Amino acid sequence: MDLRDSKSRLILIVVALGAALVVAVASCGGGGGDDGGEDGAGGTPTEQVDGGDAEGDGSSEDEPSGGEEPSEQEPLAEVTGEEDITLTITRAEREAGGFLTIEGTIHNGGSDGWGTSAWAGEENELAGNDFSMAGATLVAREEQKRYLILRDTEGRCLCTNFGLQIDAGATETWFAQFPEPDPGTTEVDFQIGQMPHATIEIH
Repeated sequence: MDLRDSKSRLILIVVALGAALVVAVASCGGGGGDDGGEDGAGGTPTEQVDGGDAEGDGSSEDEPSGGEEPSEQEPLAEVTGEEDITLTITRAEREAGGFLTIEGTIHNGGSDGWGTSAWAGEENELAGNDFSMAGATLVAREEQKRYLILRDTEGRCLCTNFGLQIDAGATETWFAQFPEPDPGTTEVDFQIGQMPHATIEIH
């Protein structure tokens, strides 16, 4: 009887130890999970900070777009001529590759549609561009040079072609690309057709 009682007690002890071991392992696993949670928490604030930065970036991007200051700024130059045509220059920037890009708008303030092939310039090579910015030129007085519009091998200008005409009251955007003036040149005169020249600063 004593032997059986001893065996029974031994079995109970083993079962108890096994249960204690399972609890201990579970506790260790839980502790590891807590450590991992701390690591995760350590990563999460970083992600949140990054996200916060991203949100901050978003808010900073919203500020100029909300204020729309660039669009409200005065144009670089504006001239009116021909038949109530207003030419506005809004951008003039040097680009990688050695050329200068000029952008702007043309507004037809007349009562009729307007268009002219004379804006293609007097060069035979550019005659096929018809009503476009092909005849535009830049004069750099500091260099005593005149820059002509860039064109491809087939004579197509790197500029806007307006088609047949600009409707009465309509405003069209345009661009034109020229060889880049010398680095020291800070001012050029833009001219096309019979429009007055427009003096603009470049950097």
